[in-house]
Amino acid sequence: MIRQETAWVVFAAGVIFLVSLFLGVWKWQQSMSSPDGTAHRYVNVAHNAGLLYSFATSAVVAPLVQFSGWPSAVNITAAAVIVGMFVVTIANYVRLAVEGRTDNQMRDRKSSLRGVREALIIGEIGGTAVLLAGFASAQL
Repeated sequence: MIRQETAWVVFAAGVIFLVSLFLGVWKWQQSMSSPDGTAHRYVNVAHNAGLLYSFATSAVVAPLVQFSGWPSAVNITAAAVIVGMFVVTIANYVRLAVEGRTDNQMRDRKSSLRGVREALIIGEIGGTAVLLAGFASAQL
């Protein structure tokens, strides 16, 4: 039997994967209607990022949660931060694709997004470090 928090992480991975499949349909539709046969850069990025994040969530985050020595509250909080940051990132790529105003968010960046980028860095690395330490404490 898997831990309850692991089940939630696997469920989140499934939701991200399902959304990514729909993003793939959007990518395909744009590719089919485009003169050069390609989708907007950020439709592509959103689709690919979603697929990668879904697999990272299920193949890395979920096992770290399952085999962590930390209490459930610590595990679910760390996992929620990681998954939340993945979702924010995918949503931003979707926003950029819908707006269609740029093909390079770093070139056309807004200084107001610096805090968001810092939160993503701290959240993803910090959450993973917490889960990895919990795994190491219990399994090594």
